[in-house]
Amino acid sequence: MRDSLSRKAVLLAVIVAAPPVVALYIFAGNPVVQLASVVAGAGFVLAAWLFAQSLIRRIHALTIFVDRLVDQRAPRTRLSAADDELGELARSLFRVAPQIDELFNRVTTELARREAILASMTEGVLAVDARLHVTFCNQAFLGAIGDHGAVEDQPLLKLVRDPHLFQILKRVVDSSETVTQRLQLPTAQGRTFDVHAVPLTGAESRGAIAILHDITPTERLERMKRDFIANVSHEIRTPLATIRGYAETLLDGGLEDGQNRRKFVEIIQANGVRLNNIAADLLTLSELESGRPDAQTGMVPLPEVLQSAIRAVEPSANLMGIQIHTGPIPDLAISGHRLRLEQAFLNLLDNAVKFNRPGGEVLVSTREVEDGQIQIRISDTGIGIPPSDHARIFERFYRVDKARSRQVGGTGLGLSIVKHAIEQVHGTIEVQSRLGHGSTFTVVLPTCKIGLATL
Repeated sequence: MRDSLSRKAVLLAVIVAAPPVVALYIFAGNPVVQLASVVAGAGFVLAAWLFAQSLIRRIHALTIFVDRLVDQRAPRTRLSAADDELGELARSLFRVAPQIDELFNRVTTELARREAILASMTEGVLAVDARLHVTFCNQAFLGAIGDHGAVEDQPLLKLVRDPHLFQILKRVVDSSETVTQRLQLPTAQGRTFDVHAVPLTGAESRGAIAILHDITPTERLERMKRDFIANVSHEIRTPLATIRGYAETLLDGGLEDGQNRRKFVEIIQANGVRLNNIAADLLTLSELESGRPDAQTGMVPLPEVLQSAIRAVEPSANLMGIQIHTGPIPDLAISGHRLRLEQAFLNLLDNAVKFNRPGGEVLVSTREVEDGQIQIRISDTGIGIPPSDHARIFERFYRVDKARSRQVGGTGLGLSIVKHAIEQVHGTIEVQSRLGHGSTFTVVLPTCKIGLATL
C-alpha cells in the first residue's frame, strides 16, 4: 500500500507540475529561469512524496490499531489525533475500542460458560452442520460411543454407525423442526437414549444439536418392576388357587368325606402359611431396600447370632439326618440389626439343609481376615447350583430348582433378603458351587472386638 500510494503521489505531482515547468523551460530564454523552473518542479514532486509518506504512516498506524482491536494481549498503539479527517477517524476508533473490548470479553465469557456447562453435562450433546458433519460433542457423548480421536468435521455416520440417529438429525436439518425420539445405540453397548434434537440456524449456515439422555437405568428399573409384579402375582396365584379349590371341594360335599377332609384342611393351612411367608418376606425385603436407618441397630455379638441360627435349623436337619459342624467362632461384634443378621444366616443355613442330601453335612467356619473383617463360610454337600445360575440366585423369586423349592416351602425371596441384609451392614456375599457337589456361601463382614463394643 505504501509503495503504491507513494507512486501515485509522485505521479500526480509530475502530472500537475510538468506542463508549467516544461512550458516555462521552453519559452523562457534565460538559463537562470529555466534552472529555477526545473528546481521548482523537483521541489513540488519532493513535497508530494513527503506528504504521501506522512499520510501512509498515519494510515498504517490506523490499520495496526484496527487489527489489534480483537487481540486482547497485543499492546494498543497511540494514534495521532490531528485536526483533519484521519484525526477524526482516530478519535472515533478510540471511542469504539473500549466498547469492542467489553463486547469481546462478554462473548468470550459466555462461550467459556456454555462450553463448561456442555462439557460437564451427564447427557450426551452432539452438534452437526448442514452436511451432517460433527461440529461439537461433549465427553458424555464420547463416553457413550467410544473415543474416536479427533471428531470435529468428521461425518456423523463414521462416528455413530446407526441410521436412526442419522435420520433424526437429517430430518431436523432439512425441515428445521424439533424431533424427540427414543432409540438404542449399538455402539453404546445397546443402551437406550431419549434424543431431543433442535435446529441450529444462522445467517449463512444451519445445522442441528441433539441432547441424548441415557434412560437405560430407568428402563431396567421399569423392567424389574414389571417382572417383580408378574412374579408376585404368579407366586400368590398358585396357593390362592389351591386354597380356593379345596375350600370349594369341602363345600361341595367334602365335609362329609371323613377320610379326606382333614387332608383337605391341612393343604389349605399349608398354602395359607405359604401366603403368610411370602407376605412376611416381601415386607422384610421392602424394609431392607428402602435404605432407611434402623432404630434397632447396635453392636451384635457374632457367636450369639450364629448359634441362634444353628439352633433354629437343627430340628429340620435332624429329620433329614444332616450333621451340622461348627468351628470356633471368635468373640467379635457386628454393627447392625440383630434380627436381620440372624435371619440372613438362618436363610443360608436353612437352604443348606433343605437342598442337601439325606445324611449330608453342613459346615460353618469362621476366620478373621485383613482390615478388621470376619469371613463366615457356610458349606453343604447338597445338589449344588449350575454355573449359569450363579449370577441370578440373589434375584427376587429366582429359583434354580422350582419344583423342589416349592416342595420344601421356599418363597424365592430368601437369598435376596440375605444379600440386602449383608450389604446393609457394609458386607459382601459370594457363592461357589458345582452341580452335584454342594455349595459354599462366603460372607465377609466388618467387625470390632466385643470388649471394645461394650465400652
